[in-house]
Amino acid sequence: MIVTTAPTPEPPPPPPAEPTRPLAVTSRSLVVVGLVAGLLAGGLGGALGYVAAKAQQTPVVIGASGQAPAAQRVPGSIAALVPEVMPSVVTVTARTGLGEALGSGFVISNRGYLLTNEHVISGATSVTVTFSDGNVAAAQVVGSDVESDVAVLHVDKDGLTSVWLADSDKVAVGDGVFAVGSPLALPGTVTAGIVSALDRTIRAREIGGVERYYAAIQTDAAVNRGSSGGPLFDLSGRVIGINSVIRSVVEDSQAAGNIGIAFAIPINQAIRIGAEIIDTGRARRTVVGAAVNEYDGPGGGVRITAVDDGGPAAAAGLRTGDVVVRIGEHQVEQPHDLIAMVRRYPPGTTVTVVYRRGGATQVASVILVADAN
Repeated sequence: MIVTTAPTPEPPPPPPAEPTRPLAVTSRSLVVVGLVAGLLAGGLGGALGYVAAKAQQTPVVIGASGQAPAAQRVPGSIAALVPEVMPSVVTVTARTGLGEALGSGFVISNRGYLLTNEHVISGATSVTVTFSDGNVAAAQVVGSDVESDVAVLHVDKDGLTSVWLADSDKVAVGDGVFAVGSPLALPGTVTAGIVSALDRTIRAREIGGVERYYAAIQTDAAVNRGSSGGPLFDLSGRVIGINSVIRSVVEDSQAAGNIGIAFAIPINQAIRIGAEIIDTGRARRTVVGAAVNEYDGPGGGVRITAVDDGGPAAAAGLRTGDVVVRIGEHQVEQPHDLIAMVRRYPPGTTVTVVYRRGGATQVASVILVADAN
């Protein structure tokens, strides 16, 4: 018997899935979302406004609270020294037929004597000084020396504070310094720097033929017009010089400004001249007793063109035609080098002069004297 089986029927296919409808954004849903967002924004803004309003009710404290510590200034620093020296520094106003000249000065005696530059008061018909506390006093010109650029003033005023004086012969290159004065009509200005060079010999020629000679202390402390006559202090608060000249990149003195090269008359020289003016009404000039001119020959130096009979140069054996190449430790290259260095020393000083005669280099010891005028 043959048995047959019927095939198993295949399961029916699954019903097709219903298509998924894309989400539709209706105007109604937009309105609802807009209302919800508006409510959220309004609620958040209100909360922030409340916080801000609460914050404004509490004072805003700027900086740390409590008692602030006092300023700490190192004893002996410039900041500590300025209040001590400032009462000794003055602004000098000189009235001339051409207007007013403004400079600086400083008290050298509690008897009313002050020191400044001659070029500050040159041609003045009247002079006043203004102290750091604002008090103004009329000043008399006691005397001056044009070529040394030193002048002495006197005010009829008691209780003045004099400056401390340093020994400018002991100043070294690199020493810290600060200047006080009235540059560009700004009284009480303080600038600082270092000693850049010593015995920088300068000849300054002015309108009218006036020539001034300086064996100066060079500094990079900022000095400008109006600083002239003011003190240059060391970092002990002692005066080492009178700020007098600046080097400029322009010829117009009215347009000249500080470029970090300024010069001060050493205080030893300035005080010596000032004391002579106070004592006698004039200053003695130190001389070597010889006239010199430029020399273009080999080795440089200056040539002696005349020797005063019985003068210091003659007594030391120097003669016309000798070529001076050094005085002391200072090289001589121009006539003003010799003039400025000689005037730096007080009369009676013995200096070493190195010179050439023919092909030989010789040394002479010269005792400098005061001029006869």
